Amino acid sequence: MRVDDADGVRTVTFDRPEAKNAFTADVARELSAALEELTPEAFDAAVITGDGDAFSAGGDIQAMAERDETAREAYERVRGTLGRVAEAILTAPVPVVARVNGDAVGAGTSVVAACDFAYATRDARFGASFVNVGLVPDAGATVTLPRLVGLRAAKELVFTGKLISAERAAELDLVNEAVAAADLDATVDETVETLAAQPTETLALAKEAIHANLGRSWADGLEREAHAQTLAYDTDAHEEGVSAFLEKRRPQFD
Repeated sequence: MRVDDADGVRTVTFDRPEAKNAFTADVARELSAALEELTPEAFDAAVITGDGDAFSAGGDIQAMAERDETAREAYERVRGTLGRVAEAILTAPVPVVARVNGDAVGAGTSVVAACDFAYATRDARFGASFVNVGLVPDAGATVTLPRLVGLRAAKELVFTGKLISAERAAELDLVNEAVAAADLDATVDETVETLAAQPTETLALAKEAIHANLGRSWADGLEREAHAQTLAYDTDAHEEGVSAFLEKRRPQFD
């Protein structure tokens, strides 16, 4: 993870381009820590982006294949890493903007869904592809996706695991806008400048109120999500999904 601070903006960059910026537990902890340090006194906004040609390909499948843990350990890891990422974004006291420079899949889509604003290149693809490796969405997606894109579209994304274009993501409100790659920096910069001109503490209060008034608390949703993911980790479907990915074949789910 790379963290850069300039002019009241913290930019956090996934810096594993050789792995399409796939998530590991360490990446999740570093992202969370960088966002948890934000205060409205020191920062106006934060930007999350990726190095290379991908935003994030989601969970590191190789790491999944090597994982050996009890159900309790799985729960604590999911809630303490990916759940912590979602909580850090959703409760950050400044607006968080996703600069989606390429594909955002799995936990990558989850991060985008949690952010306050998101802008993507037109060639970026999105997908809640957890089902392809026998898992349920994490990093907050079971909480955020239905509220962003609607229940029916969220189920379509989650149940099919299919990829959608940036234009379709914009239609669904998963991103604010899909733009030409050459215009991405300017679009994000313009939004950040607009946000920086607003009273940061007021934005923090507004963000907190908007989230609180959505109904079920984020904490309750993340607890339920972590429990579901813990159960999914122990299924044959997850084992088959990981094996198929590593063997470069289509998974054969019962």
